[in-house]
Order: sequence, then C-alpha cells, then structure tokens
Amino acid sequence: MIKHTRVDRIILSLNAVFLCLAVLVVLVPLVYVVIASFMDPTVLLNQGLSFNVSDWSLEGYKRILSDDSMVRGFVNAMLYSAGFAIITVVVSIFAAFPLATRGFVGKNAFMTFFLITMFFSGGLIPTYLVVKELGMLNTVWAILLPSAVNVWNIILARTYFKGIPHELHEAAKVDGASDLLIFFKIVIPLSKPIIFVLALYAFVGQWNSYFDAMIYLEDPNMHPLQLVLRSILIQNQAEPGMISDQLAMAELAKVSEMIKYSAIVISSLPLIIMYPFFQKYFEKGVMVGSLK
Repeated sequence: MIKHTRVDRIILSLNAVFLCLAVLVVLVPLVYVVIASFMDPTVLLNQGLSFNVSDWSLEGYKRILSDDSMVRGFVNAMLYSAGFAIITVVVSIFAAFPLATRGFVGKNAFMTFFLITMFFSGGLIPTYLVVKELGMLNTVWAILLPSAVNVWNIILARTYFKGIPHELHEAAKVDGASDLLIFFKIVIPLSKPIIFVLALYAFVGQWNSYFDAMIYLEDPNMHPLQLVLRSILIQNQAEPGMISDQLAMAELAKVSEMIKYSAIVISSLPLIIMYPFFQKYFEKGVMVGSLK
C-alpha cells in the first residue's frame, strides 16, 4: 500500500476538487439542455427546470422530426461528415506513409512545405475563387475537398507510422514485398488506432461545421443540419413549416425555445453514440501518435 505524505494528500485532494468542478462544468449544461428539450415551454420560461413529468412534453421533437428541412439537414450532415472523414483519412495516411519511410528522398522538403501551409493560407476570397473556377459551387465537392488535406492529421499519422518497428519493413522486403504491399499488408492492419482517431477528428469537425456550407451551397435542399440549427440558435426562430402562421408572437417564442433545445439534443446524438465505440482506439491512437 502506498503511503502518501501530507503534501501528497493535499495535492490529491485539490486534484479531486478540480476534477469534480470540471465534471460539473460539463455535466450541468448538458443536463439542462436535455431536460429543457422535454419540458413544456411555458413552464420552462416561467418556472425554469422541472423534474415533474407532468410538465414535460415531446412537442419539440415531434415538430423537428416532422419538418422536412430538419430531417433533410440531418441526412446531409451525416453524408458530408462520413464522406469527409473517409477522404481525409485516405489522404492523410497516403501522405504520411512516405514521409515516415526511411530513405525517401526529399521528405524533409515535403514536410517543410506542409508545415508552411499550417501557418499561411490564401484566405477566404482566394479559396472561394478557386472553388468557383473549379465548378464546385453548390456541389457536395465544395464541402468535401477544400479542407480534405489536414497537415496536423498527416503529422499524427506520420508519427504513428514511425513507431512501427522498421524490422517489419525489412523482413517484408527480404521476402520480396513492395512498398505498396508493405503499406496495405503490414502498416494498415497495425494502424487501426490512428485511423479511427483521424476519422473521429474529421467526422466531428465536419459535423460541427456550417461556415463552408453557408458560403458554397445556395440550394437549401443541400444545407446540412448545422445551418438549420444556426437559424434556430442565432436568429431565435424556427424554420417555416415548424410553426403555424396563426400562432401569436408569444406562442412563437415559446415553441422556438422548445425546438431550440430539442435540435441541440438531436444534433449531438451521433457524436454521443459514436464515442463509446471509438474510445479504446481514441486513447491509444492519441497517446502513441503524439508521444512516440
């Protein structure tokens, strides 16, 4: 049994207090939003949160799920996020493998070029003009391609690949394996943690993004969920069709409040569901990819 000194006990106690406060900072808003999404808007606005089930209502979820723009935005966001994650992971690991390979001529120059792009970019207007000239405006490619190359992801994958024993490469080459065969038969099977980490980073980043869609997509039918949610949160109004035109302004504000919290919960569900399945890969991939 480890014996702690007085200083150790004080430090451990302070750490426990700090962790409890950190958990509360995360947990309290989450609990508030979840409960508020089920509450009757009149009770929520007048009395605040209530744990009385009779004060709860599913009206917000019914309105959201019955609204075509919200459902369509949810599907679009899933497709954009999944497609972006696949493209980003493929590009990152194919770029990182040669940069981590011994004997690759010019890898330092390539790495320097990649690093420069992390600190200097053309900016919004040149990027928009490039997307426009390539004919990608108002297409799904305007969402998937411009940000597909992420230098930080390449660095993580490169660092992870460097941690794979070089003896495996040498043994495979002795058996006559090419670099491409080594990549697919040895490196990829050993790199599941970092691949899942990169996929999770890309999926979450694209899922939470709305700016690119707002700039490049004009067709409302192509808008992701984030743009619909932005309309609710920023402008504090619901999409047309969610609320009848006959409702008074006071009633409009109440229903908008209810829809707002319900939309937040629905938009967070995919990430909450995904994380437990990615957790073991996430912890291992981040630690190995960042420390080795």
